[in-house]
Amino acid sequence: MNRPTQRGGRKTPQGPIKWANMYSINQLWTGVKNPELALSKLNGTINHWRVGSEYYPRGVDVFEEDWDNLVILDACRYDFFDEQVWFEGTTEKRLSRGSTSREFIRGNFTDRTAKDTVYVSANPWYLRLHDTIGGEVHDYMNLHSDEKRDAVGGLTTRPETVTKHALEANEAYPNKRIIFHYLQPHQPYLTDFGREIVDYQRDMMLSIKQSDADRAEIVKAYRENLDLVLDEVETLIESLTGKTVITADHGELLGERERPIPVRRFGHPGGVYVDELLEVPWHVIDTGERKEIVAEEPVERSVSESDQEAVEQQLADLGYRV
Repeated sequence: MNRPTQRGGRKTPQGPIKWANMYSINQLWTGVKNPELALSKLNGTINHWRVGSEYYPRGVDVFEEDWDNLVILDACRYDFFDEQVWFEGTTEKRLSRGSTSREFIRGNFTDRTAKDTVYVSANPWYLRLHDTIGGEVHDYMNLHSDEKRDAVGGLTTRPETVTKHALEANEAYPNKRIIFHYLQPHQPYLTDFGREIVDYQRDMMLSIKQSDADRAEIVKAYRENLDLVLDEVETLIESLTGKTVITADHGELLGERERPIPVRRFGHPGGVYVDELLEVPWHVIDTGERKEIVAEEPVERSVSESDQEAVEQQLADLGYRV
């Protein structure tokens, strides 16, 4: 993809934030009908103002860390990962640069030149933001196109599909740092139990059926999704060469309270900088063998209008305001 020339409403990674015209009349009306959602958005606005940025600047810059392979689990909390991981390695804790994928991408890829890096991703936010953040990698492999979203009626990409293409990328790019971005344990929940307690509507935000599911059931579904993706990560790391780190773009609220307004929420609202959303795993598998990393000019890949439309539609189906 070509390097963009526009930067939207930003001047620098921590530059002025464009607050005007943030919400439409429809969104304000939604807030009136759903006060918890409105309070959550207010928390995000307050916290963005406090840190002076559209992401959490005190979080880890993943590109400055030492790794050959970086496996990203979407919406994976440190505490749950630490309890459930079973394979080799040592688990540490890091703070993410955001409480959402949008913030994570902005915080790590804005004005980033990473010609030694290949990004293999089932998460569409890099492609969605690419034209405004000025990020550049050697190659970006899209695992969120229509034909690769093979679960829950096209809402998400199965972890085994990510593993298949991740292994292909690993063979194709033996001399590159590679980021592998899985979309689980993020909703949609893929197990039979998880599908029973969550209401999936393509024309509205994903929402927990509170009348049918209590917190314990939601936590169970989340844990099951995490186990599914960890199974696939175990398969992947067996074929990787070099130092591998497993982390997350952000965590997940499972009924905990936000700050500063203590509204109780599920999910990962933007700008909500609490431990459950910022604390992510940093699981290091170091065999002592390292890759010989070479930087090369980016692979030219055109992005069609239909590709962009597919990204917009997937994010809308998942409940994001894009």
